[in-house]
Amino acid sequence: MSLCKAIQNSYFSTSARCADPSLTTPIPTPVAPEQDTNQNHQPEEETKHAVVSTFDLFSIGIGPSSSHTVGPMRAAKIFISDLTHHNVLDKVTTLRIDLFGSLALTGIGHGTPDSILMGMEGDSPETVETSTIQARLKAINEQKALTLDSTHQIRFDPAKDLVFHYFESLPQHPNGMRFCAFDDKGDLLATNEYFSIGGGFVVNERTQLAHGENVFYKNEQDKDTKTNKVVPQTRRSQDLATAALPFTNAQELLELCQRENMTIAQVVLENELRWRSMDEIKEKTFAIWNTMDNAIKNGCLSGEEMLPGRLRVRRRAPGLYKKLLKGLYTTTPLYKDSTVSTNKGGVLGVSHGLTSQVPERGIDKVLPKRAVKRLMLPALDYLSVYAIAVNEENAAGGRVVTAPTNGAAGVIPAVLKYYLEFISDNPEQDIMEFLLTTAAIGMLYKRGASISAAEMGCQGEVGVACSMASAGFAAVMGGTVQQVENAAEIGMEHNLGLTCDPIDGLVQIPCIERNALGAVKAVTAAQLALNGDGHHRVTLDQVIETM
Repeated sequence: MSLCKAIQNSYFSTSARCADPSLTTPIPTPVAPEQDTNQNHQPEEETKHAVVSTFDLFSIGIGPSSSHTVGPMRAAKIFISDLTHHNVLDKVTTLRIDLFGSLALTGIGHGTPDSILMGMEGDSPETVETSTIQARLKAINEQKALTLDSTHQIRFDPAKDLVFHYFESLPQHPNGMRFCAFDDKGDLLATNEYFSIGGGFVVNERTQLAHGENVFYKNEQDKDTKTNKVVPQTRRSQDLATAALPFTNAQELLELCQRENMTIAQVVLENELRWRSMDEIKEKTFAIWNTMDNAIKNGCLSGEEMLPGRLRVRRRAPGLYKKLLKGLYTTTPLYKDSTVSTNKGGVLGVSHGLTSQVPERGIDKVLPKRAVKRLMLPALDYLSVYAIAVNEENAAGGRVVTAPTNGAAGVIPAVLKYYLEFISDNPEQDIMEFLLTTAAIGMLYKRGASISAAEMGCQGEVGVACSMASAGFAAVMGGTVQQVENAAEIGMEHNLGLTCDPIDGLVQIPCIERNALGAVKAVTAAQLALNGDGHHRVTLDQVIETM
């Protein structure tokens, strides 16, 4: 749908998204792997709002991709946990892994097979020790053996038992995978299909609905029983609790803020308080920021020269950061006079810009050769190096935060880091305000469109991250809720149509630079919104619908 069409539709439908029954999410009945699923089950309740937990939207994981690395690892972990829960893990002697669609086509470059094997061995994206992954993968390939859940070793040859279906996709989603476990007689013990829908969210066939809103696997274990829940984390209690301050789209969010006299961050915080204490919210929020900050630090201080992969991409963040520290990028006056004199011998006639002494010609007086100049905009330098640092860490398989995805993990940390270093006078409060505001915007995109590049292209990753960061920056700069919504709209409007086009399937080119530009664009969008009064022709809801 074009943006013009979305604007036209707004005159005839107050909310096309609200009226679409396919966007409601019935809660599925628990189904064990060996149970018959061909039964008619009635939905227990419907969830129509966009609210999910901030800590589901922002999750700590490893690179290089939330949909191709984090999600598949979670899916494998869930599958193995289900086998353990149903007392069939010890009976497994062989395993077959099938990857479909995008996971097959770009899985090697994104580390999909590697992440699945780590998940099968019982690791989670939040806790896996990244420094040991390569050694463990080497052992698996050499020994042709896999240790399920770190306790049960089976024979497994990745070359034979891991199958790529390059020209076949499962109907529910482009990022599909199927796991099959067999006993010593070759009989099928258990099988399940999972779909990685972006941002580390994983659903199975029975729970795959419109963009999987409010339906996802994020926590692999039940807190009470310490075993994996057969029912997906549909957040029944969470959905009921959010009735206090629910919102479906940006317009409803703005009306809610005005009615309750609250900021966007306060709305999100009030919803979070329904599920956890203030201390836990702060702890989780600061843990997210610390992971982001460490990703920036690790990227800037990395001693590695090249990123993994056959593209042989050179790391740039360490060199750029060293130049910043050495003061090669200096500040300039807020405005530098650049008027052009019309008199003879004026600006255009000066010869001090010549790079070499040659006989002067007539054209040299009008258009002299120039010495190399530096653009003195420190904000651009810092935003760029911070975003590049995070995404180089992501490309190297380091630990990052899905913000909202791994492919766009550098935008939000770069903007927040810049604000904290150069503007903030209350870092703890600003971190909370920034991240909770960005989370609200991310929720709108997840429900109204998607944060999966396989579905939306890069507009669903870097575009969404830019929009989220624009809103967060406008919020901490003191913008009104209308200005914050305007900033989010500007941030996405100029990313519409952005495609997912990584060279060789690696999250490196153009992904790393695209994050740097996304961070710069986010600050620019926020500044444009802050210089206005919040009134604008195209709304955030229209932009989301256009996606």
